[in-house]
Formats: sequence, C-alpha cells, structure tokens
Amino acid sequence: MSIKSLAAKIYAAWVYHKTQQWARAPHKTQEKVFRALIDTARNTDFGRDHDFGSITSHADFVARVPVRDYEGLKPYVERIKAGGTDVLWPGKPLYFAKTSGTTSGVKYIPITGPGMKAQVEASKNAILSYIHETGNADFVDRKMIFLQGSPELTEVGGIKTGRLSGISAHFVPAYLQRNRLPSWKTNCIEDWETKVDAVVAETKDQDMGVIAGIPSWVQMYFERLQTQTGLPTKKLFPNFQLFIYGGVNYEPYRAKFEALMGGRVDSIELFPASEGFFAYQDKQQERGMLLLLDSGIFYEFIEASTFGEDAPKRLTLDQVKVGVDYVLIINTQSGLWGYNMGDTVQFTSTAPYRVIVSGRIKHYISAFGEHVIAKEVEYAMQQALAESDAQVNEFTVAPQINPESGLPFHEWLIDFQQLPSDMEGFAESLDRAMRAQNTYYDDLIAGSVLRRLVITPLAHHCFSDYMRSLGRLGGQNKVQRLSNDRKMADALHGFNNLAK
Repeated sequence: MSIKSLAAKIYAAWVYHKTQQWARAPHKTQEKVFRALIDTARNTDFGRDHDFGSITSHADFVARVPVRDYEGLKPYVERIKAGGTDVLWPGKPLYFAKTSGTTSGVKYIPITGPGMKAQVEASKNAILSYIHETGNADFVDRKMIFLQGSPELTEVGGIKTGRLSGISAHFVPAYLQRNRLPSWKTNCIEDWETKVDAVVAETKDQDMGVIAGIPSWVQMYFERLQTQTGLPTKKLFPNFQLFIYGGVNYEPYRAKFEALMGGRVDSIELFPASEGFFAYQDKQQERGMLLLLDSGIFYEFIEASTFGEDAPKRLTLDQVKVGVDYVLIINTQSGLWGYNMGDTVQFTSTAPYRVIVSGRIKHYISAFGEHVIAKEVEYAMQQALAESDAQVNEFTVAPQINPESGLPFHEWLIDFQQLPSDMEGFAESLDRAMRAQNTYYDDLIAGSVLRRLVITPLAHHCFSDYMRSLGRLGGQNKVQRLSNDRKMADALHGFNNLAK
C-alpha cells in the first residue's frame, strides 16, 4: 500500500466520523444551517426586502419568502449582473454557473465562495465515503479522468461565468492534479467529437483507475476506445475500479456500459447541480444517496401531488415520509431563497436521510441530460407549423435510447390533420427550433450523442385510443406532451399498428 492510499484511508475515516455526527442529528443540523443562513443574509437586499430581521422560525420564513423559480429570482440576479453587491448574499458571487433556461433563456446561477467550497467538499467526500466503506483506495495512485465542459470562463458583470463542470475543473485538489486527465488543453476543446478523440489519444495507454462523467458522454468515450483499440474498457484498463456519475439515471445505460466495459465496476451516484451539491451515494448496497444536511443548504419539501394548489404546505425534514414524491425547495449560501429547481425526490430512508431523484415536477425529457420541457417542444411545433403547410391534431415526444440502428434520438409521435408536403423540411424546422432553445440538446446533437429527431406519423385514432385505455378520454384530461420513458410512445405504436 502506498503512502498516498494509506493517507486516503485515514482521511476517509476522519470524514466518515464527521459525517456521522451531523447525520445522527439531522434536525438539529438543519436548524443550525437555517439560523446561519438567515443571520448572514439579514442585511442583503433580499434580506431587507423580506424582513429577515424579524424571522425567528420556519413559519416566519414561509410567511415572508414565497417559493420561486429562476424567473421569480431573476430581478435580483439582474441587479448582480449590473454590478450590485450584497444583493442575495453578502458581497458578490464568485461565479455565475450558466445553464440552459426555460422561459428565461440562459440562466445565471450565482455561486458564492462558501457555495463553491461546499460543492468541492461534497465531491471529495463522496469518494472518501466510498474508500471508508470498501477499503479500496488503490485508485488514488492511478489516473483519473473527468469528462466535463471546458474550464475556459467568460465574464458577465465582472463575474467569471461558465458551466458548472468547467468551473469545478479549477478546484481539483493539488494532490490529484498529477493523476488527473485529460490535459487542460484537451479539456478546453469546445467541439465534443474532437475532444473525445483527443481524450482517447491521451488516455488509451494510461493506467486508469477512475472515470467520471454523465453516462451518455462516457458511453461515447468507451465506444471510441473500443473502436481504436479493439478492447473493452476493463481489458484496456485492468485497474479501472470506479465509475462516478450524475445528471441522468444510469440504469438505462447499465447493460450497454457493462458490454462496453467487459463487466461491472463499482459506481458512485452524485446529485450535483449549479444550485448546489445535494447528495451522494454513501453505501454501495443501499438504495439512495445521503442528503447533505451540513453543507450550507436548508431544505424544504412540497408534496408533488399538492404542488399545483394555491398554498401547498412547505415541509421541513422532520415531516417527510419514505416513498412520497416531493418537490425539492432549497435555501443556500449562494443566495437562492425558497428556490424551486423543478426536481422531485423520494426518500428511501430517514435514518439516515437518503433520497433518489424521482423526476421533475413537470413533464420532461432528460434521458441524456438534456432537460427538455413541455414549453420547448410546444414552441418548436409552433415554429415548424408556421413554416409549413402541415396541420397537427396532437403530438407527444419520447426518447429512443436503444434504436435498432444508428444513434439514439427523440421521437415525435404526431397525429397530422394534414401531412406536410415536405416532411424532411418539417423535421428540420422542429429540430432547429429545439436546438435554438435548449443548449444541452444542441450539445448532444453537435456531439453526435443524439441524431436529429425522428417523426412518426400516427393514425387519427391513436391518441383517443390511448386516453381511453387510461380512462381519461374527454373532460379536462390532457395528453402528456412529453415523457422520459417509452411507456406512452410504445402504447401509441401499438394502437398505430392496429390500423395497419
């Protein structure tokens, strides 16, 4: 055992002990975080606007601070972009994390110094938790690859701005820098296909121990490795021991991954976002990720089934139950208050508190990390119809992860009242509108992770047959505009086949 791996085990034991201290006192820990957040932000613009000085309880906070999404918080963000200080949090943010927006276009999520520190600590502690549980620390002496966005940053309002993965590249600990791949130069390549080829060239002859990234991107890397070397990943990297991932559900990719790798490896699931790092997998055999209660985030939860009500109840940690879908509401040391990211979670355990990401409060597609929402597909359809002679009765969109041939794609199942005279042009218009709205989707197309969307025309009766099969035909029932699985799409194909 090397000195480095021995030191990692000792450090991992210390971090585990610290984690257990707050995990065993969850409600006290969250109350402490709540008090610290309110006290620190008392004299900010937001704190004064919402009378933080008079808040003594969560009930006071709920009465003064409504639940907001980015649109609701945007006026404060614009004030920061214009040069304001002490707006949402004392001073100025250290970074803006640039993300794909919905109605807002591009979103600029503030990340303060304390917020960035918490992100870095959580990433590190996820690996240390694995080391403590398994006793496996050999990989710290081997190479580690992190497939991420470019670390090159721009400035907005004098604040460094980029994607979270690119920002995080600036915070790789010094003791890992010698092990880290790819090189800074390769990481800065913007074109994804060019970048993957460069990563393959840099790594194929290395002693790789850890590979991390969003599954859809890592899959492309594995495929390119196999194409160039003729070997599955574990044959090429016999000491490859750990896969770290987040952003999308790994399960749809697992079979494909194991075929590409030539077997299983241990994995760690993470729940990071530009808004904060919320949870990580702390046990290999336990379902769910440990919710981080001592990382400067105070959590609230709204039952997803009540979210559309006028004043849904905002629950604290001590009020949640296992197996219920909750909309995650966060309050952070980067100045996000009563903030709804749109994610829903379920608790798999309350001792300690572990969660899974169960979806989004609205229908969405994120099979590859694209975060496509209903507004985007509806707007794309509107644009395509404006450029065509087609007429549409109904439509829905679903991902096709495992096509019979070629790259995966988004399938648009459409009941046309009148078929477009130029179907190819119609598909091109749809795809162009989607790419213009959603940068993640655009990246996936440009990076050849997805191919252009595919249109499946349906017989007129298909949607009504499907709704009838659910007992939801007529009335105020609406067709689901998009979904993150194939359940509805496959059912519609079945009804379509009946007409053939």
